[in-house]
Amino acid sequence: MTSLSSSPSLVFTVRRRQPELVAPATPTPREVKLLSDIDDQEGLRFHIPFFHIYQHKPSMEGKDPVRIIRDALSRTLVFYYPFAGRIREGHGRKLMVDCTEEGVLFIEADADVTLDQLRGSLHPPFPCSQELLYNVPGSDGIVNCPLLLIQVTRFKCGGFVFAIRVNHTMMDATGLVQFVSALTEMAQGAHQPSILPVWQRELLLARDPPQITCNHREYEQLPNTKEGTIISYENNMVQRSFFFGPTEIASLRRLVPRHLGQCTRFELITVCLWRCRTKALQLAPEDDVRMMCIVNARARFNPTIPLGYYGNAFVYPAAVSSVRKLCENPFYYAVELIKKVKTEVTEEYVHSVADLMVTKGRPLFTTVGSFIVSNLTRFGLREADFGWGKALYAGVSQGGVGPAFHGVTFFMDYENEKGEEGVLFPIYLPSKAMERFEKDVLIIELYFTSELENKRKDIDDQ
Repeated sequence: MTSLSSSPSLVFTVRRRQPELVAPATPTPREVKLLSDIDDQEGLRFHIPFFHIYQHKPSMEGKDPVRIIRDALSRTLVFYYPFAGRIREGHGRKLMVDCTEEGVLFIEADADVTLDQLRGSLHPPFPCSQELLYNVPGSDGIVNCPLLLIQVTRFKCGGFVFAIRVNHTMMDATGLVQFVSALTEMAQGAHQPSILPVWQRELLLARDPPQITCNHREYEQLPNTKEGTIISYENNMVQRSFFFGPTEIASLRRLVPRHLGQCTRFELITVCLWRCRTKALQLAPEDDVRMMCIVNARARFNPTIPLGYYGNAFVYPAAVSSVRKLCENPFYYAVELIKKVKTEVTEEYVHSVADLMVTKGRPLFTTVGSFIVSNLTRFGLREADFGWGKALYAGVSQGGVGPAFHGVTFFMDYENEKGEEGVLFPIYLPSKAMERFEKDVLIIELYFTSELENKRKDIDDQ
C-alpha cells in the first residue's frame, strides 16, 4: 500500500467570474415531485463534491470547455429538469422538488498554473481545492438552494477541471455517472442522452402501513460516552490518500481460505482498512465498531429498478464486531462479516429501510464507532469525455462528508506514477491516529507476508 503525498504548500490563484444560474434551454414541466423515503433520510442531507481533471488535447485547440459545458448543461437540464428546481420540506420532514426552472449554479474560472505544476497532487487532499470549487455563500443548504453547483476552471496549459457539487438527496453515484454521461454526450453534439432519466421515486416510498421487517444495526442510536472515539477529535483531523496496487491486493487475497470462495477487491481492501483504522484509533477492546458497506440495490429488485433511475437506490448494512475480535482474529474473520451483511440486502431489506425512515423520523445512521465505505471503482468516472479524452482523475474531492461526518471513505480507480492501475481512497483520522495508520500501511506487505508464513507453518504442523 502506498501513501500518496500532496503539495499543500502549492498556492495558486483562481480568477472566477460571478456565479450564474443556468436554466433549461427550453421550457420544462412546472410541478412538484416527491423524493423517495430512501432519498430524504438524514444521512443523505448534504452536498458531495467531485472533481474531473482533463489535460490539454491538441485536436481541441481553440475550443473553450467553459462555453461547451455551459451550453451542454442547459440542454441536459431539459431532460433532468428537476435539478433546475428547489427542494422544499413538508409534513414529517418529507422532501420534495419544486420544479421551478430557476437553474443550477455555474462558475467560469481560470487558474494561473499548469497541470504539470500539480503533478503528484492530483488526488485528495487537493491544494486550493476550495478555489477549484467555490462555495457560493448561501448555496449549500438542502432546502431552497440550488441542487447543483458546477465550476469549470481552465489551466494555463489548456487542461481544465470540471468540478460538480451535488445535493445527495437527489441522486446516488449511479445517478451522478448517468447525469455526467448525459452532459458529455450533449457536449459532443447529441440531441438527447442515450439513457433517458427515470424519476419514479414512488418505487422507494414507505409502504402503507410501514413495516420494519429487518434488523438495521446501521441505524442504532448510541450515545457518544467514550473518550477517544473519532467524534471527540473533530478539531484535530487530517486527510491523506492511499493507493492499493496489484501487489497489495494479491497479498490480501492469499490471506483468505479457499472455503470462503472468491473475494472481491472491495471486500479485501475494506477489511484491511477496517482493521488498520480500528487499531490506529486505539479504541477500548470491548467497544463495538461498525463497518457499513454501500450496497447498490437496483439489481436486488424483481423486476429490477428501471434503467435510467437516478435517485438514491442503495443501503448501507452494518457489520459489527468488538475491537478485540476484529483485531485479534484472523483476517478472514472480518471478510466473513462483510460478505454476510452484503448478502442480507434484498428488496425487502430496502423497503424495510424506507419504512424505518417514516416510522422513526428519518434518523441519521449510527456514527459512534462507525466507518462507511463507498465503492466508486465500478462506475467508470474517468471515462467521462467532454471531447478532451479520459480524465486524469475523477472522483470525490475529499474524504468524509464535509463537517458532518469524517468516517466515510470512497474507493476510486487510479493510475499511479508507475502506470499501475489500482484503488485510491482518501481517509480522515485524528493526527496521532494518522501517524499510526501510516506506519501500519507502509509496512503492509511485510505484515501480510509474516502472517502468511505463520499460516503456512500452522498448516505444516498439522
